[in-house]
Amino acid sequence: CSSLAIGTTTGYRLFSLSSVEQLDQVHESNEIPDVYIVERLFSSSLVVVVSHAKPQQMNVYHFKKGTEICNYSYSSKILSIRLNRQRLVVCLEESIYIHNIKDMKLLKTIMDTPPNTTGLCALSINHANSYLAYPGSATSGEIVLYDGNTLKPACTIPAHDGPLAALTFNSTGSKLASASEKGTVIRVFSIPGGQKLYEFRRGMKRYVNISSLVFSMDSQFLCASSNTETVHIFKLEHLTDSRPEEPPSWSGYMGKMFQAATNYLPAQVSGMMSQDRAFATVRLNISGQRNICALSTIQKLPRLLVTTSDGHLYIYNLDPQDGGECVLIKNHSLLGSGKMEENKENDLQPPVPQSYAATVARQSTVPSTSTMPGYSEDGGALRGEVIPEHEFATGPVCLDDENEFPPVSI
Repeated sequence: CSSLAIGTTTGYRLFSLSSVEQLDQVHESNEIPDVYIVERLFSSSLVVVVSHAKPQQMNVYHFKKGTEICNYSYSSKILSIRLNRQRLVVCLEESIYIHNIKDMKLLKTIMDTPPNTTGLCALSINHANSYLAYPGSATSGEIVLYDGNTLKPACTIPAHDGPLAALTFNSTGSKLASASEKGTVIRVFSIPGGQKLYEFRRGMKRYVNISSLVFSMDSQFLCASSNTETVHIFKLEHLTDSRPEEPPSWSGYMGKMFQAATNYLPAQVSGMMSQDRAFATVRLNISGQRNICALSTIQKLPRLLVTTSDGHLYIYNLDPQDGGECVLIKNHSLLGSGKMEENKENDLQPPVPQSYAATVARQSTVPSTSTMPGYSEDGGALRGEVIPEHEFATGPVCLDDENEFPPVSI
């Protein structure tokens, strides 16, 4: 979550998210028009691009050198691409292709997958356990968990009654979150066992289309956004552990009564009672637009990032202790300069110092993302530099080396 990639009608752009106030453009390419997929390998120089002009072709570039590493063509339109330091996954409507990212060799083709019109799939960013998750049914919420390292199925998880709408792994690949097309319930499962760990209720009154589901790097929070104006952030904690010293109150007493009652109730009913409300929320100024969220640490503080399809990046402060309504602190325009619009909108924002100071006061409790597995806060890699060698799997590929990839003949 230290980089933002956007596809546009004229090409694609890459931004560094190392600062709240300033949005640094790392790279811009106008060589390929109508880019609808752009995936960057963390903060490296490797980027994968797919254009509406050639929707069946994947182009892999070293953007810093301005060279194409390779390209592959497939039998139908590419719907999504996922990659980590070990594997590159290409998802079509009824098949999935797994490549070895070191030499782009095709390792496995999973044929005849259930119709997956949105290209829904998730790949663990932790290359040590490159788990892949994708829908196992077009009519129910079954998840197929596939081991991308051994190239064998791991298990099948009956996650929801209805078809799946969102899937995401945490940073270590030990948890998988999912949501169905109804969008009312979000569940978190252990990986690779598939046991249900958490269940969160996003809302009961209306069905929504969840477009983005993401863990924080420390796996303490899970963020869900949809086509509504509200973004929900849930805290992954067990109720029995979260309030050991709650002061005596009527609500606290009733909460303990409910917890005790769950031992005697049917599993379905007790599960409903143990579902947590959102720990923190954001109310966007827009509704109905597709957006993507990220929970990141920028300048040593936890932030919620929301990027909308109209070309804006909104940055909010997240209070990791008390949650509540997140405070908007910056709005960046991703298309053109956007200075007038940006300044105008920022003038309308509520005063920041109080909430910001409250968050700063708690920064000592915020875990540093630089200690997270498979992630470096900068590591000299914020602007397409060499990825730290320790972050690679065996046989590291140096993305600024002349021999970074073996010759590929396609």
